Amino acid sequence: QVQLVDSGGGLVQAGGSLRLSCVVTGRIYSSNVMGWFRQAPGKERQFVAATRWGAGNSVYADPVKGRFTISRDKAANTVYLQMNNLKPEDSDIYHCSLGRGISEYDYWGQGTQVTVSS
Repeated sequence: QVQLVDSGGGLVQAGGSLRLSCVVTGRIYSSNVMGWFRQAPGKERQFVAATRWGAGNSVYADPVKGRFTISRDKAANTVYLQMNNLKPEDSDIYHCSLGRGISEYDYWGQGTQVTVSS
């Protein structure tokens, strides 16, 4: 049984940084993709970033390019999202995900709230 537990959210001032973590219980295959998404209440879920578990190649949504970095620690079965130069519009609930491809996610974390004050 695969489970994802994400954490690391909080309240930060604009320009600040946060690092989100997602610990995965269960097997992760090299072909799997780990992703981060964000969603505000009543709005559609938005893609933030993703990385291939084996190769480590990554993709980012345009609004976060140059500010966010996704990484993974294979030994710890953990994926991270380092968020720098945060803006108020980055405020959302962030969810990690595990899937078969960039557009196919099967498992989700419970979400962690990020709030950026201006």
